[in-house]
Amino acid sequence: MELRFTINRQAVVVPNVAPTEPLLWVLREDLGLVGTKFGCGQAACGACTVHVNGAPQRSCVLACAQVEGQQVTTVEGLSSGLELGALQQAWLDVEVAQCGYCQAGQLMSAAALLRQFPRPTDSQINDAMAGNLCRCGTYGRIREAIKLAANRIAGGRA
Repeated sequence: MELRFTINRQAVVVPNVAPTEPLLWVLREDLGLVGTKFGCGQAACGACTVHVNGAPQRSCVLACAQVEGQQVTTVEGLSSGLELGALQQAWLDVEVAQCGYCQAGQLMSAAALLRQFPRPTDSQINDAMAGNLCRCGTYGRIREAIKLAANRIAGGRA
């Protein structure tokens, strides 16, 4: 099939794609967007999280035919050119990442959370981030960075 969708605010056409091919491989292999990671291949770890029409989805099990005509955002789409988004900057300021492998998926889940709950509670953060696994155990710093980004987005100076 010829796959047509919008990726990070740009319309794309990907020729000769099997309708059942996971979106993850289209992103990485066909479009060169390698920020989205392969973790488990079973939608259990969250490393491959992207947004489809604003909702977090696991791209390792999402057939590319399901994004035909849809809006997809990857971690690369969270920034504007060379300027990092508030969430990405908070991630750096708090030094969240250790190995960093899961962080793209963590950021995508956190971005969806902040859209739904601009000032999330610990419970809301825990619920939203529960599907993202971090082998390094940086969950406390992830929570801190989410709160810092929320504060900055709301106009605070933390």
